[in-house]
Amino acid sequence: MTPADLSLTVQHAVRRAVDDGALRVDVPPRVKVEKARPGGVGEYASSVALTLARPAGRAALDVASVLKERLEGARGILAVDITGPGFLNFTLRRDSGAALVEAVRTAGPGYGRGDGLAGDLVRFEPPVEARARVVVDCLTGLLLGQGAEVRVEAGGERPHVHPGAYDTERLGTDAARWRLLRAAPHDRPLDGPPLLVPHERNALFRVQYAHSRARRLLVNGRQLHVAPAYETEVHDPLLGLLRDHPDVLLAAARHRAPDRVARHLEAVADALLGFQHTVLPLGDEKPSAAHRSRLALAEAAGTVLAGGLSVLGISAPDRI
Repeated sequence: MTPADLSLTVQHAVRRAVDDGALRVDVPPRVKVEKARPGGVGEYASSVALTLARPAGRAALDVASVLKERLEGARGILAVDITGPGFLNFTLRRDSGAALVEAVRTAGPGYGRGDGLAGDLVRFEPPVEARARVVVDCLTGLLLGQGAEVRVEAGGERPHVHPGAYDTERLGTDAARWRLLRAAPHDRPLDGPPLLVPHERNALFRVQYAHSRARRLLVNGRQLHVAPAYETEVHDPLLGLLRDHPDVLLAAARHRAPDRVARHLEAVADALLGFQHTVLPLGDEKPSAAHRSRLALAEAAGTVLAGGLSVLGISAPDRI
């Protein structure tokens, strides 16, 4: 379950409470959910009960109890707790690997898009400096992908970025954008020439190479009569990284931090490059459900890499 899914689930619980006559309020057009604070209960929290308490003429704890009754047992939710003056805290069920891989396959490179920022209007000051233009361009895509409305006009936000040249003539588009977006906006851009070297120390190369390896595994799989199909559970860090992808995109949009996407792609790429050697049969090994499942997971990882690179405006080559 993604934050956007959870938001809709809570909104539907409010609607059911209103339809049942348990609450007399207008159903909010959007319910905000956020990561629970460190040391808190569950993984996500919502203050919707506090927001609805006054118009409902009820104590926030009463409203929270009404909503809790309608949220317990909902698909994707393991537990609902009420904390403080009426916060709802959620512990989510972990989707099976099959459900996760299917979600990535269904969404394609758009996996991770949602409406977590629906209703938000973000205004940017027209950027003048080269790096600011690249950052605003990337943030616009991130924000639109999370349901926000974006306008570039006088009086808007002015992203705090350390100056940097957008040197596409010397570096090409991919390296020029990576050097500006991989570093946090307030930090100096990365050194450009090392990004042109096809070496494992070059993070941009690793990410693009990992995507190309995922594509090549599919080709090799066809030659060995192994098709991607998640039939048996795979235990690998890749699963957790793919689950985190929607949260990373939402956080990058909310905090105006495209470097979070780049860093996450590095983690996915490194995990995939370590995982790739286990995917297909070796030697006299017979193709099995485990191979088909690993290939499906590798395919999903390649899809996430392609989508994340697209968010950064960087290509995802099939072959390197």
